[in-house]
Amino acid sequence: MKIIRFFKYAIIGILFGITMFKSEAISWFRIYEMFKFQSFHMYGIIGTSVISGMILVQLMKKDKIKGFHQKKITFKDKTMGWKRYLIGGLIFGLGWGMGGACPGPIFVLIGSGYSIFIVFMLSAMLGTFIYGVLKDSLPH
Repeated sequence: MKIIRFFKYAIIGILFGITMFKSEAISWFRIYEMFKFQSFHMYGIIGTSVISGMILVQLMKKDKIKGFHQKKITFKDKTMGWKRYLIGGLIFGLGWGMGGACPGPIFVLIGSGYSIFIVFMLSAMLGTFIYGVLKDSLPH
């Protein structure tokens, strides 16, 4: 049963990668255009993702979509506060702007033959590790 689940995830990941590649969402030039407000292309892709996510979350909250084994998907309420979102968004945005890729497309870029993005993947993993070590002393 686990092997079937693995193949489902692998197929979804491959389709996601093909979609990212074909839509040019992994293109450094498209990301550069977005940050300079010269093109709507990336905003259209991101906006479509946000709207799709909103619809799916609402369907999950109304029990129209269930998790594995038909379990109800629940969401925890988030505490209000803007500092952590501002700081996290700045760190994420700076990394995205300097590297030319956010975490999702990094794997697509590596798979497309841009091996320099292995450095970015390792950096993202290091940043995640550092967050895990420091999370108890950070303002959440």
